[in-house]
Order: sequence, then structure tokens, then C-alpha cells
Amino acid sequence: MKKHMSTIAILFAVIFLLAACGSQQSGNQSKGDNAGSNYELIRPGTLTLVSTGGYKPFNYMENGEMVGYDIAVGKEIAKILGLELKLEKAEFQGHIIGIQEGRYDIAIASHTITQERKKQVNFSQPYYYSGPMIFSRPDTGIKSAEDLKGKKVAFDRSTVYREYAKMYTDKFDFYDDDLRALQAVADGHGDAGITDEIMGKTSIENGLKLIAGDRLDTTEQAIVIKKGNDKLLEAINDALAQLKSSGKLKELSLEWLGIDITQPE
Repeated sequence: MKKHMSTIAILFAVIFLLAACGSQQSGNQSKGDNAGSNYELIRPGTLTLVSTGGYKPFNYMENGEMVGYDIAVGKEIAKILGLELKLEKAEFQGHIIGIQEGRYDIAIASHTITQERKKQVNFSQPYYYSGPMIFSRPDTGIKSAEDLKGKKVAFDRSTVYREYAKMYTDKFDFYDDDLRALQAVADGHGDAGITDEIMGKTSIENGLKLIAGDRLDTTEQAIVIKKGNDKLLEAINDALAQLKSSGKLKELSLEWLGIDITQPE
């Protein structure tokens, strides 16, 4: 009888251990799901983010590392999703096609939400609000949209801000990024540039010989995600909601930009 009871006790112990191991494996699997198996990623467990590295203070290179507000937001999102973050650097005009072709999971590079872009990719909820502003040399007298009549305006070649100048002029110069466009204006090539308010003002603070004119609109900037990757879109929107409710997104904005641009005006 004692031998029989001992055998039963051993069987119960084995069953208990197996159940515990199964529970642990289930927990590990659940953690794996949270680390990206529920949505399409180029590399399992890794969030591949593309940015330009040339749009200070949002994304730029410092000591060989890409940093800025956009990058800081991406790092926090990857942390919430339980994913490793891999940063890729590419010209702005290649981001949307790169997302469509599956070279990157997301793009965080101050992309303005537009109806035309929404036909090509999905956008997250906005993670900041800004707007296009006119920048010119002090001697031009250009401050308002009306002042752009007949003038030559410089742009990043992929910007949507050209639409704000088209009704006043048809003279444009295009450059690989906004900083090059503004630098060209400062050097006397063209009469004015239109770019994001904060980016332009930061360039002036860093020594660019330009003045800020009128802001032309308020725009929403968001994270770019491939169409059809709905679970990743939902996860990123949830992460942004957490960053907003916790105050972390505002903290990042103040840290990198000196102002809070996480809420619409």
C-alpha cells in the first residue's frame, strides 16, 4: 500500500512539473508574440526604422549615430513593443517606396499626412504638429505668401510644401533635403525656402543667415507603415497613446525641441 501511494505521489509530482514547464513555455510564447510575431516584420523581433539623418532637430547624425526627436520616439515605441530597433538611413524620397517594397517596417522622418500619401501607405496617429514657414535672406523683404509672387522658392524635392507656393510662383529649385535647400537660399541661390517651422528656426539658431517669415498652415506629422500591416499599425498607435498619456512624448519634445509640439494648437 505504501509503495502504491509512493508511486501515485511521484506521478503527481511529474504531472505538476510538466504543467509548470508548459506554463513557462506558454509564457515565453506569449512574450514572443509581444515581441513581434503578431505582425509582419522584416526581421523577427526587430523593428526596422528608416529616417533621413539630415533634418535637425528631428533626425540627424551626431558622432556617427542618428539622433533627434523622431529617433527618440522610435526608440520608445520599440521598447513598448518589446522589439530591438534597427535604424536605416535613406533619402526622404525613398522612404515610401522602401516601405511599400518591404525594405523597412516603419519610417519616422517627420512625414506630413496628406491624402495623396495615404493612398500609398498607412499613417499612425500624429506624434507632432507643426507647419510650413517661409525663410528668406534679410535683404529680400520676403515674409508672406504674397511676397512670393514671381520669386524662386527652394524645396526638398519630396516635400508637400510646394503646394503652398504654387499659386504665387512657378519658379522652383529642388534639393536632396531641406537643409541643402535653405543653405542654397542663404548662399544667394533662389529667393526663399519653405520648410517646417522648427527645422528652419533650428537652422537659423545654428548659424544659417536667414530670417523666418509667416507660417502658412498647421500640419500633422505621423509614422509611415505599409498598407495591410494592420496589427503593427494598431500596436504603434497603442504605443503612441501610452507615450502621450504618460507624458513621455511631451518630455521627448521638450528635450529635443525645447517646446511641446505633441498637441494641436
